[in-house]
Amino acid sequence: MENDFEAYYKYFNSLRENPLLHTVDDNELNKLLHLGAIEKWPKKTCILDPERTLYKFHIIISGRLKTYKTNSINSRHITLFLLFPGAMFDILSLYDSGKHDIYYETLDDLEVLCIPVARMKAWLGNNPSLHDKLIKHLTKQVKNLENYLLAVNLESTFTRLAKLLLRHSNRKSQLIEEINDLSHNELAAMIGTTRAVINRHLQRLKEEGIIKINRKHITINNIDALIGIAQNHT
Repeated sequence: MENDFEAYYKYFNSLRENPLLHTVDDNELNKLLHLGAIEKWPKKTCILDPERTLYKFHIIISGRLKTYKTNSINSRHITLFLLFPGAMFDILSLYDSGKHDIYYETLDDLEVLCIPVARMKAWLGNNPSLHDKLIKHLTKQVKNLENYLLAVNLESTFTRLAKLLLRHSNRKSQLIEEINDLSHNELAAMIGTTRAVINRHLQRLKEEGIIKINRKHITINNIDALIGIAQNHT
């Protein structure tokens, strides 16, 4: 670890604020921080080695990371999850020794705590209460993927886009957060469609006065109308 108290407390406090680690005492949290090393990954770095997560466990300190699957024939890809500060990956590596065929791409400059899987498993042995939280977290991810699969097959892309915007909106400010600076290609990959379709739907929402787009930043003007589209399921 860096011999920098300011950096140390930044990383320590990041772990302390992590909901999955909220009940871990300071001494064990300090041990966790010293099990690995902080790595800095530049924006737009792609991790195309699925075997990396067989021997490294990761906790995001800052920045956003996209997890995705890709089709090598037509180069299309679909985003499975966006991971934000505090997210851990790949949790499956702690319970399954097989390779998880998934890829990652940094959407920002990332700071990541990288811990050897064997050390992480040993640390979990001393903190067994965390297992239940990790299993619940995995269960939630499975349910999210199930809902995603249903949406892709049963709902229109217009409905899926409305749901995506609502999911990442601040209901008080009516601003889109976390995904507001992403390209239309990225938004398309999040709902299983193409950039052309996203462009068409955003233009329709803009023309109907439901959203405002300024320099790629989206503001919701009529949240009730957007909710109505999201609930339409067509």
